[in-house]
Amino acid sequence: MPLSDEIAEIRPDIDSDEARHVTLYIRRRLPGRRLDKYLHSRFPHLSRTMVQRLMKHGAITVNGNPTKASYEPNGGDRVDLIIPPPEPYDLIPEPIPLDVIYEDDHILALNKQKGIIVHPSRTTQTGTLANGLAHYAGSLSHGDDPFRPGIIHRLDKNTTGVLLVAKHDEAHWRLSLQFERRTVRKTYLGVVEGYPHLDGDVIDAPLSSHQTIRDRYIVPTAHPKFLSRLVKEAITEYEIVERFRGYALVHLHPRTGRTHQLRVHMSYIGHPMAGDTFYGGHHVSELSLTGQGSDTPITSQQALHAYRIRFKHPIWETIMELEAPPPPELAHLIRLLREYRKL
Repeated sequence: MPLSDEIAEIRPDIDSDEARHVTLYIRRRLPGRRLDKYLHSRFPHLSRTMVQRLMKHGAITVNGNPTKASYEPNGGDRVDLIIPPPEPYDLIPEPIPLDVIYEDDHILALNKQKGIIVHPSRTTQTGTLANGLAHYAGSLSHGDDPFRPGIIHRLDKNTTGVLLVAKHDEAHWRLSLQFERRTVRKTYLGVVEGYPHLDGDVIDAPLSSHQTIRDRYIVPTAHPKFLSRLVKEAITEYEIVERFRGYALVHLHPRTGRTHQLRVHMSYIGHPMAGDTFYGGHHVSELSLTGQGSDTPITSQQALHAYRIRFKHPIWETIMELEAPPPPELAHLIRLLREYRKL
């Protein structure tokens, strides 16, 4: 269903720096879409919690009547919202170097470098990709959070690769909807220890946070009912690109977007990412691969790179496919495997 079929008209009544009255006309029924989720995707700067709070206070109505978060919009519905003005925030612009691989008036795409987090947190207010974007771009979407302007999806601190950024709210919500519907095709390039016997497979294994180790995730062995809300669906598709002695070059396609998903899933099936000591992998050096040279690790993090992304342009609705070349460390590792570890 084309994105434009969902909404027939949007009518803001007053300036965006004050409270706004917005009316949405739903053209067709949206089965399985809760109203709070739908409005969050349509207005990314409003969190679901904020949407639910507005409903509770009567600031969101359907056909003139109070509504619930779980309501599923029907064709012909009129949804009225009183949207409060955005909260003031102070994201510090910084001249952080950005590797821009694509840009137009609506979106831009970066090749994210290693060792940088995507957006500020309570403990880190500067030095993030968001700080660099605030300095680089003339305008960005509001996003889910005032400290995450333009940010649609994320990559781990030490994962490199292609990252999409929205320049305005319409581009943001349209791209977010594609991520929510899982129509965005992401391809990661990685080197794993050993190689699976199958040329390709799907790993369907839910994830939850580790009970004792901070920031670690696991595939739980049991699913007690009282833990069900902490266990999240996670699905990864993989395919082997090349086999080497002791290693394999793989393409990974996450169907869901859980934190550390690819790393945990490959470790779960017995083939952790090379260099990923946090999830059972080992450091790889020229000496360990070739029997000569330095014993210094070739890469200081997991051998994983967000290589390609395929999506529909949020405004033009044309299919786009963008690629980010792998970082020098990963490219060097692959060259050594091809030269010294051929089967």
